[in-house]
Amino acid sequence: MTETSPSARLRWWVVLTLLGVGLVLGLAGSYAWWRVWRKPNVVASPLGPAYLYIRTGSSFATVLDTLRRQELLHEPATFAWLARRRGYPAQIRPGRYRLDFGLGNDALLDKLLRGEQDTVDFQLNAFKYKPQLVRQIARQLEADSTTLRQLLQDNKWLQRQYQLDTTTVLTLFLPGPYRLVWNTSAQQFMDSAAATHRQFWTAQRRQQADSLGLSPTQVHVLASIVQRETAMPQDKPIIAGVYLNRLRRHMRLQADPTLLWAIGNFGVKRVLNKDKLVDSPYNTYKHAGLPPGPITSTNRQSLDAVLRPAAHQYLFFCARPDRSGYSDFAETFAEHKKNARRYQHTLDSLKIMR
Repeated sequence: MTETSPSARLRWWVVLTLLGVGLVLGLAGSYAWWRVWRKPNVVASPLGPAYLYIRTGSSFATVLDTLRRQELLHEPATFAWLARRRGYPAQIRPGRYRLDFGLGNDALLDKLLRGEQDTVDFQLNAFKYKPQLVRQIARQLEADSTTLRQLLQDNKWLQRQYQLDTTTVLTLFLPGPYRLVWNTSAQQFMDSAAATHRQFWTAQRRQQADSLGLSPTQVHVLASIVQRETAMPQDKPIIAGVYLNRLRRHMRLQADPTLLWAIGNFGVKRVLNKDKLVDSPYNTYKHAGLPPGPITSTNRQSLDAVLRPAAHQYLFFCARPDRSGYSDFAETFAEHKKNARRYQHTLDSLKIMR
């Protein structure tokens, strides 16, 4: 049996050593690649997915600072290294990005580079004044509040863009659900509201407005009064019918909610005679016809109540004394006075003076 020579044994030792070193280096390299490219790097949150907000004009340093400050990544350094390698600093796209737990750097960069941001679903609530609209939008979107305020006050621009003015611009906004990307600008938000407005005003609804002798803007104005008068769906078409009957007979609307708009206090529970003397085009006790603009943003239910009013001969209505939210209706002023006295007695018994 031939014995292995010392030189052969050395050669085998060298080969095995090199193979071992290569294997170790290969495993180390594979781990390093996996750690940078594929290892889950997004931090788990007990509240669900986290969100990265990148404002318009943000630098790469700002993005990294946000990731570090909000502790969204386990290893921000590996993300930064790969981001530079993939050219992300020159391709930053603003938006609201959902960071699901388990996402690795490569997959996260794919999302950021493609601009795959999540949309923002929010409910636009009814509002009475423009600052209330601006605050709602500023809480939901990146849209600059100063720019939005300026657009809402720019008569020439509003006329050119939407055929509205600073008084009627509230008719553009329909309360309800909206879905927009977070980095929507002020003008883009208004354009989106205008598109929703156009979708609502179908050919059928325009025909209904025409049959009443009203423009869509006038329907919004009247619907805003109906909306402030009652929250009861059953009463809305009846109240709309009352006001339309008064308009046809050239009677003043004498709508209390327009007085509250004029005096700037919607918290008043009891309208006084002195309120009816306020000098304002919104004082429908003094001025005939519709006020110049809406007194609140109007929802679809109120608009459709005006477009499909109840047919009747009522000219008056008053809140019921049981404070149920419903109204008592009357064809004559004498009947109305009786209803009004019952309601006033209820306010007196509750010591509601204002």
